[in-house]
Amino acid sequence: MIVRQFLHWLRKAAPGERADATSALARAYLYSDLSPDDLAAAEGAMVMLLDDPSPLVRRALAEVFAGTQMAPPVIVHALAQDQADVATPVLERSPLLGDSELIDLLASDSPAIQTAIASRTVVSRALAAAIAEVGAPPSCLALLENDGAEITLASIDRIVARFGDVASIRENLLARPDLPPPTRQALLAKLSESLAGFVSSRQWLGEDHAQCAAKQACEKATIALAAETPYGAMAGLVAHLRESGQLTAGLILRALLSGNIVLVEEALAELSGLDIARVTDFIHDKNVSAFRALYKKAGLPDAAYPAFREALAALRQGMLVGEQGGVARLKRGMVEWVLARCAAQSEADIEPVITLLRRYAVEAAREEARMFCQDLIADDRQQAPRLVA
Repeated sequence: MIVRQFLHWLRKAAPGERADATSALARAYLYSDLSPDDLAAAEGAMVMLLDDPSPLVRRALAEVFAGTQMAPPVIVHALAQDQADVATPVLERSPLLGDSELIDLLASDSPAIQTAIASRTVVSRALAAAIAEVGAPPSCLALLENDGAEITLASIDRIVARFGDVASIRENLLARPDLPPPTRQALLAKLSESLAGFVSSRQWLGEDHAQCAAKQACEKATIALAAETPYGAMAGLVAHLRESGQLTAGLILRALLSGNIVLVEEALAELSGLDIARVTDFIHDKNVSAFRALYKKAGLPDAAYPAFREALAALRQGMLVGEQGGVARLKRGMVEWVLARCAAQSEADIEPVITLLRRYAVEAAREEARMFCQDLIADDRQQAPRLVA
């Protein structure tokens, strides 16, 4: 009997030889015309080989049985629970492993095992959700890169919450054209947090200064994102900003000074609980008291109200006419006008707002200078003489 001879030979064979012989036995089990007795004996021998001290032998079994429905289930299930370099082939390819078993195996602390599961040809919603919840960064990245994975937005949001600061994961998500604005903004916030932590850890800036700079950078990126957000998706973005604690008076004022009235309207509707149509009427009503009532209902700080009032007055005077850059950046003329008007007032608690407006003025001036220089360079390139051959 061939299997009996194989078992006798195993006792003295080297690990590499045992692995080759095990691979041959497994292929014979699948593809040779063995009698029922020989099949039973071969399966018994392979079950015994699950206890072989050499991972080479167990890996040989895994490689042969990984992609077939005809493998002995008991062997596949045992291999799936082996060490990572043995289990990987069956975790990646075996059709005999169901979601429930794979989800249990995700509890392993081994990123290699988690990544193998995330790389399967088909990953169901339930399995993808489990990977998003407990998987390490490599497995979450493998999931995002897997075209056969059915990933819900909730799972993506969970990955962002856990690993949005991981560059490879962030780059993968930001490259997705269908990524909703709230999720994209959450990634921007994670990036800002990472940059603040990096800068302060290198002691380039104090922690408070680094956090302040990161917050401003995040707000600036959020306004740019809002400028590209379709009208129908703006309410979702604003709701996300409120839920994440980012819908502040400073952000709304930045939007107003950038000319993004749609974002301002949605923000005030979200904070006040009023219908968007009523909010729009209040904002565009020349009666200042109407906007004052809306501002108060939205719960925004009294100290910032003069800046909002002056910014709305500037809008009504057409101060944005002729400004470049769309609604993605602060408008220098408008910021400086509001700053001058606020600075002329005598309220004691307006100083923090003036400080904020001064920062906005510096930022707007830098952005305007940058755009001016870019235009000059572009003009020079267009006017440069071409050499004729």
